[in-house]
Amino acid sequence: MSTSFAAMDKSTREQWMVIAEETMNNQPRVAQQILAMIQGLSAITDGFSVDQMQHSLQTATRAEAAGADEEVIVASLLHDVGKLISVPNHPRIAAEILKPYVREDVYWMIATHQDFQGRHYYEHLGMNPNLRENHVGQPWFELAERFADEWDQKSFDPEFESLPLQHFAPMVERVFSRARSL
Repeated sequence: MSTSFAAMDKSTREQWMVIAEETMNNQPRVAQQILAMIQGLSAITDGFSVDQMQHSLQTATRAEAAGADEEVIVASLLHDVGKLISVPNHPRIAAEILKPYVREDVYWMIATHQDFQGRHYYEHLGMNPNLRENHVGQPWFELAERFADEWDQKSFDPEFESLPLQHFAPMVERVFSRARSL
């Protein structure tokens, strides 16, 4: 069913109830689009020893093996998906995609992961490797530090046996099945 208004300021509550119901009924498409975006990362290598999809799978596999919860695992899988659009702004793009579906600490883990990961390479680029220090005292600091140091920065190993995307698909479907917030 569709609504008949041509401008939002001419809409009715009943029309918006139809839109809300249709949106909820079609929520599974979000997870399918997320999975397609992750697959799209296979086309991006940018000089690394593995493509960005393999990097994401390795990161999520490490998070799961370390006992991380489902939201953290899915965020680990999705953390670099913003590179499909903008490498310099990729952490914020991925974090904004995740924001309605994950806890605040998981959102910030992804939004700031470049600041934390910079410790491992920024000095090679003439940049400040201590940007994580700007976040000391935040309640999510330890989670972001663990993500960057134990899972993300170690996940460029062509020999690592990561779990396949199909393993993570049910988790992605559950996390993206309903928004926690708007």
